[in-house]
Order: sequence, then C-alpha cells, then structure tokens
Amino acid sequence: MENRNFQLDTEWNMIHYPTQQPNGFGILIIGDDRHFVDANNSFWVQNEGKKSIIDSLRNEGYTIFYSNLYGKNWGSERSIMLAKRLYEHMIRSEILNPKIHLIAEGMGALVAIKLMMEMKENIRSVVLFNPILSLNEHLEEEKEHKFFFKKLCKEIASAYDKNAKFIPDFIKEMKEHQLEEAGTPSKIIHILHNGKSYYQSQLLKERTRKWDQEQLPIFVSYVLPEKRSAIPRQIIRFFKQYEKNL
Repeated sequence: MENRNFQLDTEWNMIHYPTQQPNGFGILIIGDDRHFVDANNSFWVQNEGKKSIIDSLRNEGYTIFYSNLYGKNWGSERSIMLAKRLYEHMIRSEILNPKIHLIAEGMGALVAIKLMMEMKENIRSVVLFNPILSLNEHLEEEKEHKFFFKKLCKEIASAYDKNAKFIPDFIKEMKEHQLEEAGTPSKIIHILHNGKSYYQSQLLKERTRKWDQEQLPIFVSYVLPEKRSAIPRQIIRFFKQYEKNL
C-alpha cells in the first residue's frame, strides 16, 4: 500500500508509506495556504515538485503523514491540537520512533514553531520552506497591499473565530514564540522565486546573523527555482544528521 487517507475530527489526513524497508522515522508535513487533503488526494500529491520530495523521502524509508488542518489555519490553536492528535494517532497505529521530523512551508511554519515549543521531546529536527516566522510581521508586511491585507484579515478571523476588523489589534497582542526559543535543529530552505521572496531573503539574512552570533542550530540555504531538484537531497542529508541518537 502506497498511501492511505482517513479522517480525524472531520479533517482528512494522508499517510505515505515507504517504498522499501521502513527506517522507523516519521515525518509530519504542515502545508502552506494552498495545502489541502481530501478523501482521495492532496496538494503534496498533485504538485509535481512536492511529489518529488515525497517520493524521495519514501525511497529512503520514511513514513510521511499530514492533515488538511482546517485549511488556511494561520497557526490557530485548533490546528495545533489536531496536529498533536495526528501525531498521537500515528505513534499508536504505526511502528515509528516517537521522535519525528517536521517539514513546514509558508504559513505552516506558524504551526511548526508552536509544536516545537509544546512537543520539544518529540521533535527531532525541522525543515522550513520560505517560512512565515511571525504572523504579526507578516500582517505588517501586507498592510501596503490593501486587497491582500483585507483578504488575510478575513482568513485569520475565520481561523481564530474573531471579527476581521479587530484582527490587527488581536495579532499585535497575541504572544508569539520565536524559532530560536525551541532550540530544535532547524534548516530553512528559501526558494528565490519572485520579487517578494527576494525581499524576504533580506529579512532572513538579518535573522541569520543573530542566529550565527548566538551559535544556534538554525541553518539557512537559498535555492534558485531551477535548482529545486536538489532540495530532496538537502532534506534527507539534514534529517540523517539527527537520527544517530534514537
């Protein structure tokens, strides 16, 4: 069996099984705002680049799993709770080491950082693609783009069950954990695919200087779109560094 879809709390989830001998390690994927899982499919199956990552990881013996997580969840508390439930379900139903890896993209980094804080003993290492590391910063960046700002406020309001007009104040007052607080080995892969990502890369470089000065286990690499095919090898190499201690 290559994969299996099942429901938890009305949300569809998907498991991808290794193509060869399982290595005993699990990977939880947390998707960006385009991510979805339904009864038969998922974004990570439909998207060619994402599927190549899934296939490479399966060929290395990894068991991969992820959830629809209420769609555009923007790091909401109920998405954190469901991610934890999915983890517990997988540890109970599959033969896996209890310390898992995480992969998160864009918005999914908000969930990943919270999981890293709340499940420190169960997270082995983390790979983040073009991550949104702060919802407050992301909202501030979008303020100059009125249409996208309004749309973003509506999405966050829906995710957090709030009134959209109060979202800027709500997010400002909300406590946010920083990636460096978790202390979990993390690799950020920043794909330079448009003007906005080049702007974000400058902000990331400022953070990287701070992480380097503090000698934190956070590593950043920049990838041009035409070099995307090398990403699966980067992920596998990074994960294997943190599999020596079971």
